[in-house]
Amino acid sequence: MKQVRFRVLIGTFLVTAVVAWAGSRLWNALGELPGVPLAAPIVLGAIAAVLAATAISLRARLKEQRERQAQARGVDPMLAARAVLFGQASALVASLVAGVYAGFCVFLIASQLDIAPRRDQAVYSGCSVVACAAIVAAALWLQRICRIPDDEDDPGRGTAKA
Repeated sequence: MKQVRFRVLIGTFLVTAVVAWAGSRLWNALGELPGVPLAAPIVLGAIAAVLAATAISLRARLKEQRERQAQARGVDPMLAARAVLFGQASALVASLVAGVYAGFCVFLIASQLDIAPRRDQAVYSGCSVVACAAIVAAALWLQRICRIPDDEDDPGRGTAKA
């Protein structure tokens, strides 16, 4: 299973941010913008903490297993595969959500920062972007921990075609 590429995450973030910024401008022109809930950065931070805790737990278990300790609890391959999928899905969704909040935040900073409730919304959306970045970092770390080492005695590797 291949790891999610950082370029894909950055591209997803940028495209979503531009679309969210344009959507925020349009929505504001047609009526009242929806608010960003205070719970958004808190929930996103909790998801990042769960991902980091999963990564730390799996890293410790894999280290014990590699060192062949007597009381080592092995890691089921399906559990590792599920953790990788959890990391991939979390990273992709977090890049999308971060793009939405970033586009909204840029719109608010550029046009409505003088209104106190909108300033609070900009802070909440900025904190949500930071929390999404933490999710992406923890998800990529989780994927890296569950990566299978390359087979070093692969005869086709490192040779040039004639």
